[in-house]
Amino acid sequence: MSNATPSNEAIAPNAQRLLWAGFMAILAAGMGFAIRGGIFDNWGAEFGFTATQLGAIGGAGFTGFCFGIIVGGVVCDKIGYGKLVILAFALHVLSAFVTFSATSPDNAYRILTIGMFIFAYANGTLEAVANPLVATLFPNNRTHYLNILHASWPAGMAIGVALGWLLDDKLQWNWKYQLALYLIPTALYGLMFLGQHMPKSEASEKGSSLGEMFKDVGILGAAVVCYLLSLFFAGNLGLSTAASYGIAGALLIVVGIITRFSIGSFLLFFLFVTHALIGAVELGTDGWIQNITGNLFTSEQGKYLFLWTSLIMFGLRFCAHWIEKTLKLSPVGLLLVCAVLAAVGLQLASNMHTITMAFIALGIYAVGKTFFWPTMLAVASDRFPRTGAIAISIMGGIGMLSAGLIGGPGLGYAKDRFSAEALKTADAATYETVKAASPSKFLSFSEVNAIDGTKLADAQKVQAAERTPAQKAIVDSSITGDRRTLKADSFIPATMALIYLLMLAYFKTIGGYKAVHLEGTSATKAS
Repeated sequence: MSNATPSNEAIAPNAQRLLWAGFMAILAAGMGFAIRGGIFDNWGAEFGFTATQLGAIGGAGFTGFCFGIIVGGVVCDKIGYGKLVILAFALHVLSAFVTFSATSPDNAYRILTIGMFIFAYANGTLEAVANPLVATLFPNNRTHYLNILHASWPAGMAIGVALGWLLDDKLQWNWKYQLALYLIPTALYGLMFLGQHMPKSEASEKGSSLGEMFKDVGILGAAVVCYLLSLFFAGNLGLSTAASYGIAGALLIVVGIITRFSIGSFLLFFLFVTHALIGAVELGTDGWIQNITGNLFTSEQGKYLFLWTSLIMFGLRFCAHWIEKTLKLSPVGLLLVCAVLAAVGLQLASNMHTITMAFIALGIYAVGKTFFWPTMLAVASDRFPRTGAIAISIMGGIGMLSAGLIGGPGLGYAKDRFSAEALKTADAATYETVKAASPSKFLSFSEVNAIDGTKLADAQKVQAAERTPAQKAIVDSSITGDRRTLKADSFIPATMALIYLLMLAYFKTIGGYKAVHLEGTSATKAS
């Protein structure tokens, strides 16, 4: 390997078109994600879902992404990016038709879950293409261009929120018509990728085998994925704990055989663990934030706040290179600053009582979370080029698995638990009349009977001045649950800050952070 820095900005003449094709693909994913987040209340009211059930539906979207990006990342260097783009396009269209077939409480939970899974699998497949493609096209400035690529995510979310504000709150369109709009950017990215030649990654160009690409991941990195997969097998597929761990263990052994039981890189292991935390705090929170802020203030104000945070992320992701140079930060230093800001922002958000304070608190949180995802991908790509598309694809899969299995359901469970505890304390008799029939569950935490989603929606529809004492207690308890959920959420980026601090200390002992390039590839030869 070599620490040489290539002199060319891009290694292909169509690099900009491919960058913006990837941008449009992730924009479609962000737009669909935001529209789905905005119609959670529609689904809760129409089908009577609890917060935990809604979290699980949203979580299926994240887990589907994991399978799409990991499978795509493993095979893309062998079969080529073009075939994966075609698959993703077809699945994006299919997911819309599956989701639209939800018509009654009897079939809605299963159908919406399947539709979300297919949608996210398509998203994951596209990122399995876009992330390594951009990292390969711009080898001397990956942090900058990966942040530009992922500026499309908040852009898509901002568009989705704006459409939701207009079509849901103002024009009261059916949720199916709202959701169908993400098919527009889907058609655009299909046209932009059509007929384009895409270069191979450094590892693929060098002719590395699958085993060589997996060596830095090794047993340690695979263990992180396999643990999350065991949660998926048990929770989403309903397998027994023994069967879930058995399948995960078998997959771990397969990785061991492929890599000749390489232990893997400890640094990559910690990057994987940290990215699991990112998935939980960034995407898990994004999936709930419209619901939470809409509850603390109004539904319309909740959409304004989500739009505000999305626009901050969109704008700042074009500035990563400038911020690094101006503040003289390495990518890890940038991540440390962001983790501190995210923790502070969420703590402030848990105590916001005015819309002005909400804009300030969530603005700080938005600045903090802006650079997490793409900069982590850049670090993995910089330090582990021999993994090709595999390490950054696995990292993305871990983030989405964590968001789907821990972040989304975990925040939904926290909201259910804190709200139920508050109502039980304030008005135990009312709690007994509105608690859900089935308990909410999350990992090994104790079960809780949440406030029924339909009954909560009924209480919220009544004007504040006209609510009965019981209805007021229900609404107030839900607000208390939201505040306590945000406070608990803030401890995740606080933990990440500690990990980044340790990483900075590690890089200082080896002479500082530097990108690594494989010898004998075009990236090295360009220097």
